[in-house]
Amino acid sequence: MQATQSLHWESDQHDDKITLRLKGELSRNTLLPLWQQRASFLLARKTETLDVHWDLSQVNRIDSAGFALLCDFLRHNQTLLTNERKQLLQNPPSQLLTLADLFGLSDWIAQFSKTDGNS
Repeated sequence: MQATQSLHWESDQHDDKITLRLKGELSRNTLLPLWQQRASFLLARKTETLDVHWDLSQVNRIDSAGFALLCDFLRHNQTLLTNERKQLLQNPPSQLLTLADLFGLSDWIAQFSKTDGNS
């Protein structure tokens, strides 16, 4: 019997930073609700003047579809952010880094990565 796969997310804004927390499995089986509700946390007026931190510490699995969606979100935000603002992947799971290497995106992902949990 297979366990139910789920993905939950929440966002918190403090001062000049918004933290987007993803919890659970970032896979093709769990992405549709995240994709459908992306506007609730990726609106330009919400993120363009803030640092955006993606807290991935509670992502327990990521597949190629989840990786592709996360890359799309990163790229989308990258086009919106002003020069003084940044995005940060906090505690990216090893699967994400392996997929980045597999797809030749290690250097691109590295610009967003931080593994020590500090902001």
